[in-house]
Amino acid sequence: MLSYQHAYHAGNLADLHKHALLAWMLDYLCAKPKPLSYLETHAGRGLYDLGGPESEKTGEARAGITRALAQDWLPADHPLRQALDQIRALHGPQAYPGSPLIARYFLRPEDEAHLAELHPAEHDALARVGGFAHLHRQDGFQMANAICPPTPRRGLLLIDPSYEIKADYDAIPRHIAKLARKWNVGTIALWYPILTDGRQAPMVETLRAADPEALLSEVRFPPARPGHGMVGSGMFVINPPYGLSDEAARIEALYDTL
Repeated sequence: MLSYQHAYHAGNLADLHKHALLAWMLDYLCAKPKPLSYLETHAGRGLYDLGGPESEKTGEARAGITRALAQDWLPADHPLRQALDQIRALHGPQAYPGSPLIARYFLRPEDEAHLAELHPAEHDALARVGGFAHLHRQDGFQMANAICPPTPRRGLLLIDPSYEIKADYDAIPRHIAKLARKWNVGTIALWYPILTDGRQAPMVETLRAADPEALLSEVRFPPARPGHGMVGSGMFVINPPYGLSDEAARIEALYDTL
């Protein structure tokens, strides 16, 4: 459960899908002069080096964020592009923000952030860049259940597990149902991989049956290498901000060109 390290995959095509939607949601929510809460169940280290050995080993970022920037997938005024430009101005041209630092770009002094990360090394790295948030070295679902409904009640929860344990696919709909009952005004966003064996499909069907009004965005892409099982990325968003469906459709159309 503690073996996954996202540095090998940071900035890949799945990250691009997830982070483009996340940044759009945060930009929308923070545009209103009301404080909010931002929670993450699986935060990771927050900042990645696309020139590092892990990223170079897989080459996934070159097929993801590097290609997206070269092909103008993210215009200069896109929220993710704005966050990325600031992070690179501070940390260098090969820096890539994980979701915590994307959130940091948008959050204001009156907002509250809670980030959970269980992996010891990842948590230590997160602590070096996550001073804007309350950090929790514990199971992310335990953290979310303890805090929800948060104060302020307006806000966003990102659930982004590694899915190393196959039982996650069965457990996540139950976790989300419980959190949605406790925090019925919150935006709850789940990322999941689309796999060649289709193991994510029953989870998605269960989620859609429980909340047919939620936004579902899925994109497909070629495997990162021969035999690699992930061939797409999905986002399931309860209480999606107004206009998110249009941004999701724009992104999905870009992936259709791959």
